[in-house]
Amino acid sequence: MEENLQDIIKGCRSADRQSQHELYKLYYAYGMSVGIRYVKNEDEAIHILNDSFMKVFTRISKYDSQYDFKPWFRKIVVNTAIDYMKKQKKLHMKSHIDEANNISSREDILSRIGYKELINLVQSLSTAYRTVFNMYVIDGFKHEEIAKALKISVGTSKSNLSKARAQLRNMVSQQLNIEHA
Repeated sequence: MEENLQDIIKGCRSADRQSQHELYKLYYAYGMSVGIRYVKNEDEAIHILNDSFMKVFTRISKYDSQYDFKPWFRKIVVNTAIDYMKKQKKLHMKSHIDEANNISSREDILSRIGYKELINLVQSLSTAYRTVFNMYVIDGFKHEEIAKALKISVGTSKSNLSKARAQLRNMVSQQLNIEHA
């Protein structure tokens, strides 16, 4: 697989259409799984993914093949999703003077629901909360990186993450209460 991927990337660097098609097929599902977390519907995720692949194909010469391709690709998809939301004016960060309250919940209720259910709950968050949650929890960005990418303060990033987690806990609790009622 790794040798084959390097051959595909080499072909993409030469603008070979077949290699581009192979790379697209190879990373389509992964790219969709990243993109769909940032938007509310599949059509928007497809738009983001297609834009991401265009960026990959035009910037493939900047990819350092000494490193894994997947994290480089994920970063492009995440940044493309952020750009898309900004362009659509869907990314309005919620800022509050107070730092977010430290919400304590020792019970790990998230372990009692499935991945698909959790993704659906994350998608129901506001765009601002969903974006910060995805960037921090799932994609591993630091608050400083999130603040820079979204042009917000570190405090706003932390606040939005805390509030996203609180909303998710409430939604999961409600969902579990309904299922067990």
